[in-house]
Amino acid sequence: MASSTALFSFKLSLFNSLHHQRVKNSKASFSNSHINPRIISSSTNNHLSPTRVTYPLLTSHSSHKRRFQVQAQEYSAGNNSESVASDQEKFSWSSVILPFVFPALGGLLFGYDIGATSGATISLQSPELSGVAWSNLSSIQLGLVVSGSLYGALLGSLLAFAIADFIGRKRQLIGAALLYVLGSAITATAPELGVLLAGRLLYGLGIGLAMHGAPLYIAETCPSQIRGTLVSLKELFIVLGILLGYFVGSFQISTVGGWRFMYGFSAPLAVLMGLGMWTLPESPRWLLLNAVQGKGSFQDLKEKAIVSLGKLRGRPPGDKESEKQIEESLVSLKSAYEDQESEASFLEVFQGPNLKAFVIGGGLVLFQQITGQPSVLYYAGPILQSAGFSAAADAAKVSVVIGLFKLVMTSVAVLKVDDLGRRPLLIGGVSGIALSLVLLSAYYKFLGGLPIVAVAALLLYVGCYQISFGPISWLMVSEIFPLRTRGRGISMAVLTNFAANAVVTFAFSPLKEYLGAENLFLLFAAIALVSLVFIVTSVPETKGLSLEEIESKILK
Repeated sequence: MASSTALFSFKLSLFNSLHHQRVKNSKASFSNSHINPRIISSSTNNHLSPTRVTYPLLTSHSSHKRRFQVQAQEYSAGNNSESVASDQEKFSWSSVILPFVFPALGGLLFGYDIGATSGATISLQSPELSGVAWSNLSSIQLGLVVSGSLYGALLGSLLAFAIADFIGRKRQLIGAALLYVLGSAITATAPELGVLLAGRLLYGLGIGLAMHGAPLYIAETCPSQIRGTLVSLKELFIVLGILLGYFVGSFQISTVGGWRFMYGFSAPLAVLMGLGMWTLPESPRWLLLNAVQGKGSFQDLKEKAIVSLGKLRGRPPGDKESEKQIEESLVSLKSAYEDQESEASFLEVFQGPNLKAFVIGGGLVLFQQITGQPSVLYYAGPILQSAGFSAAADAAKVSVVIGLFKLVMTSVAVLKVDDLGRRPLLIGGVSGIALSLVLLSAYYKFLGGLPIVAVAALLLYVGCYQISFGPISWLMVSEIFPLRTRGRGISMAVLTNFAANAVVTFAFSPLKEYLGAENLFLLFAAIALVSLVFIVTSVPETKGLSLEEIESKILK
């Protein structure tokens, strides 16, 4: 049972997107120009001071009137390149931090639930330590406790599809924070199992909304030249949340009723997230889309977008630069959507450029789930034990060790994603995943006398996953969908991810019993190779492109 709990906990850490600070080779939101990384100061003393950077506006039909500095930029999976214009403007690093941190707390709270559940289920099942009379849980009841948040996340993904474009990114994340608070409080104070499961479901609803809204808000509001870093950094927040859950669990595991504290600890963090999101401006892109689609007073929405952009860039009220950028953005949006209905339909997500975006984003999060990470981590304990690592005797310590390694490797992805690009990290990481799975299969088939092979393969798998599928999948999902269908497109990708997660959860045990460990790893290796072909042939490079340029150059 503990193995199932550890399996589910490890598996959920795939998402994320966290999460993830170097400013290089990209372009900021709301400009169609290209960044010259040489003008960015990397001095730590200047991190909180206004920085001169290239800052792309939305593509405008009047752009020929502007001054250009042309630079070639690869933007597709092939060898195509495009000349992009450059312009310069100031933004303050201090203004970028909070619009990232508060949405990213949604990812941290997701990760915390993974880590906390690992210890909470042990505490809850102990007659001596649970502090309740109903601690003798059946396997089905325990499974519902562990996976209750997953089912809630599935429902949350469906809810996000229906309401995300209506209520906006900011209010969606505030709603996620409220659900986190309610779910945490109800679970921590539950007098009986039914109430506890209701709390887990509510918390999962918050996960579904947060995992949809956080990458969406971050991608739409941050400067494009650091978009890859920040969206990937959200994955790092998830890993931090997992580690926090492990540490809280380890301190409370011997306390009577410790599971209540483990689940309740997330409530204050959720309150901080909600209050923080309340202070942030709405996404200027969402406001402009509503203006163009006639969902309110055009002038009011335009003015709100100008104020929002100014706050997000740390500019004084009434600055002309934000007004100019919004005007050019409106020209582009009116041109792009003048012949379309004001509201994107359900089927539109699966048509034309939107379908191409869904194949790319949905394909990545699907392969993220079905290339075997749950299975590999399920065998982490036995593998480390066979190599003589004493920490493997303690599941909690093994969890922390692997969690720390995941943290280190995710940090590598954060630091390099806007330097190397998305495709190199995906191709290199997934190639390593395939190799590690072949080595694990060989270990269980005929290399059982060489446990060092299994240990090396385990660490290779975890490291390669954390620099590829872990952060990059969610980064691509956040930036590949056109603005018109971005909310619904991302919700479909999130739904695909959680649905695949549920299928893998239930299929793992029978597959392991039917195929055996060696053949199961070989099957996952074959899937990894298929995913590698998919990445090489279908996934474009988006480094250095604004969201609008991705829409106009890659998806057309």
